Amino acid sequence: MGSCAECSTWVYGGQLTNGCPPVYTSSSHIVVLKFAGLVGHNRKISSLKIGGRRRRRMIVNAAAEKLQKGIAELYDESSGIWEDIWGDHMHHGFYDPGSDVSESDHRLAQIRMIEESLRFASVSDDSADNSLQKPRKIVDVGCGIGGSSRYLARKYKAECRGITLSPVQAQRAQALAAAQGLVGKVSFQVADALNQPFPDGKFDLVWSMESGEHMPDKAKFVHELARVAAPGGTIIIITWCHRDLSPSEESLTPQETALLNKICDAYYLPAWFSIADYIKLLQSLSLEDIKAADWSEFVAPFWPAVIRSALTWRGITSLLRSGWKTMKGALAMPLMVEGYKKGLIKFAIITCRKPAS
Repeated sequence: MGSCAECSTWVYGGQLTNGCPPVYTSSSHIVVLKFAGLVGHNRKISSLKIGGRRRRRMIVNAAAEKLQKGIAELYDESSGIWEDIWGDHMHHGFYDPGSDVSESDHRLAQIRMIEESLRFASVSDDSADNSLQKPRKIVDVGCGIGGSSRYLARKYKAECRGITLSPVQAQRAQALAAAQGLVGKVSFQVADALNQPFPDGKFDLVWSMESGEHMPDKAKFVHELARVAAPGGTIIIITWCHRDLSPSEESLTPQETALLNKICDAYYLPAWFSIADYIKLLQSLSLEDIKAADWSEFVAPFWPAVIRSALTWRGITSLLRSGWKTMKGALAMPLMVEGYKKGLIKFAIITCRKPAS
């Protein structure tokens, strides 16, 4: 924890906790405000000093709204292409380390990612004779086109609610639920994960599969996950992180920051957290049974496989029909491979439970 030398705002794990957007270092590119047209830290600070706290809040809110708009448009454009090539699970697959997987294995690997995540969190298996421990009400935060929601609803015979920023995703997720006979069991809506439209303590499984990296306020994100979790409920966060900092480090290296900023620009991401940052947040909320792991070695084949699929005739023609945001995301895929190979990007699972009372 420290403060920015230029604006004296407190920084926790790469995120300004008083409402300012996240940064990597005080001199670095500010990802959230970049989308509002304020590119450099010094320019942003001068703007904030002029109008004080109220102006700062207005600028941050405008930046967050623009970021959300970019995320929604990215997934509005790209979800149909993804489903056509990869199916309805819009997330990494789980592979044996060093495995050489064929294209036909990837959808099975995505199902395995769900199962391994549930196992890691010690969520009751559907075949076990302990039905009272099975999740009955589930929320899928950042649901994509609802692949996880429908899978979990069938597995546990549970009710599942999915939220996404993308109207196209929500509509497609609902259509797939209807086609699979899940009307009344699964529903989807456009909603903000930082302000979820659910009452406190509603869900006994809170599921977030690769959506945390899009959240501009990680503290508020985790707080909302905990708020909607029922007493004794399980929270599962699977997300992209940057590497943990060593005790002697105050920030990532300039080269690492530059690489992450390029990825953020392509995929509409604010600043990243480390696994250690997430654990500190969960501890600050007095959540229990906190566990975390780096699963980077288990997802290693994923991005090379996505790149190969994009370079097929089917992939190329689909990209050419898509919008610029999808094209920019495709061009950035080698950067993800580079980040994993350099040990900068970590594929993390973090789980915990809300106290029963």
